[in-house]
Amino acid sequence: MSQPYVQTRSLAVDRFRDWVAVLCVGLALAIVQALPAPAQDLPNRPVTFADLAERVSPAVVNITTSTVVSSNTGPQGIVPDGSPFEDFFRDFSDRGPRRASALGSGFVISADGYIVTNNHVIEGADEIEIEFFPGADQPAELLPAEVVGTDPNTDIALLKVTYDEPLQFVEFGDSTGDGSRVGDWVMAMGNPLGQGFSVSAGIISARNRELSGTYDDYIQTDAAINQGNSGGPLFNMDGQVIGVNTAILSPNGGSIGIGFAMSSNVVVNVVEQLREFGETRRGWLGVRIQDVTPDMIGAVDGLDAARGAMVTDVPEGPAMEAGIDSGDVILVFDGVEIADTRELVNIVGNSPVGKEVPVTVLRDGDMVDLVVTLGRRETAEATAFPSGDDATPDGPAEGSYLGLTLSEITEDMAEELGVAAGAGLVITAVEPSSEAASKGLVEGDVITEAGQQKLSALDDFETRLDEAQEAGRESILLLLRRGGDARFVALSITD
Repeated sequence: MSQPYVQTRSLAVDRFRDWVAVLCVGLALAIVQALPAPAQDLPNRPVTFADLAERVSPAVVNITTSTVVSSNTGPQGIVPDGSPFEDFFRDFSDRGPRRASALGSGFVISADGYIVTNNHVIEGADEIEIEFFPGADQPAELLPAEVVGTDPNTDIALLKVTYDEPLQFVEFGDSTGDGSRVGDWVMAMGNPLGQGFSVSAGIISARNRELSGTYDDYIQTDAAINQGNSGGPLFNMDGQVIGVNTAILSPNGGSIGIGFAMSSNVVVNVVEQLREFGETRRGWLGVRIQDVTPDMIGAVDGLDAARGAMVTDVPEGPAMEAGIDSGDVILVFDGVEIADTRELVNIVGNSPVGKEVPVTVLRDGDMVDLVVTLGRRETAEATAFPSGDDATPDGPAEGSYLGLTLSEITEDMAEELGVAAGAGLVITAVEPSSEAASKGLVEGDVITEAGQQKLSALDDFETRLDEAQEAGRESILLLLRRGGDARFVALSITD
């Protein structure tokens, strides 16, 4: 009777083994499907950059600059008179002028020899030489280059070389288009640390980065960029230049994967002007502006969000002629809704001189449409906004409001402050723990407007405060002047 039991057990074991086998196969398939696809199968990921590098490299150049520097700045006074080392150090410091050299990168943008690089690569150079990628169709010798024009504001320079044959060149691409998205592949070429015609690859890490300039619009990339890469091109996968490698963020001077290339959409406009005029000719609106902050919303009639650019000062110029006033909030410029001051500055700067532009401003709760004819920034701004020294008056305190001690401006104080007598109130003290102090108000600042109305006496300020409180506002907008600068500040008027 034991045999049937044995047979039954054998069948059970076989079925169990079959079930385990099926389960293992299913788990294996599930694991395989869950694993990421091999790198070469990822969409839009190039298997190699070799074809792209081969195609664009003839247009990428090494730039060598040389400058005569004085050596008479050696160690002076580090040894006493009569020291046995005195002659040695005298010889060291009296060697006379010497020639220093520096390296950078660039790229050819036309067959007739125009080359783009960074201004800081060639700034102050006495001689500039261009080395081309080795090839049968490229110049084998170093070619001297002349400076066509420079723009320190965007750190762009345009050079020109002369050669008997047409040069290979590359074209600019759209740095804001579909081929320039965060995460897209890019390739940098240049002369890092003197290692000419080096290639590095990475992705776009971020766009629209601002470093320190007025017209900054940088592409951030993790493609390796080092000293000597400055002025070189950042390519998209179509071989178009979408940026000019300009700067790195690094604690040690080497690449850590945070590099910045000036956006091609900025560079194209600059290069066109340098090529045509040898200089930039940017549009100029003729105002001083500041960002609209959230605490200003309750202080400005009709303002529903922290957007636009608030006008703080309007000297003689295009804006004044068009009827723009201090306190206006510019919301639309040339059909573009303005998010902040940076956007307005960039749009104005990229607009042609003399262009008639429609502008919409918010004024006293109403939308006002104006038309302004742009001037030229390079020739007008310094005259319209001369620099002034800060002044700190010693006038007696005459009233305290919102953590501020204010005094009317007398004839004796007016000249020192750089304003007319009666043209506002001067701050003579600021409570350290007050909101005014936290927002940067200091002694010597002049308040020329409160509630977007001019002030000439303390009674005016008190009236503006009462009006704001009666209107149910939580804050009051003050226009401050410090030296030659002006800005708006909103201070709370509720407990």
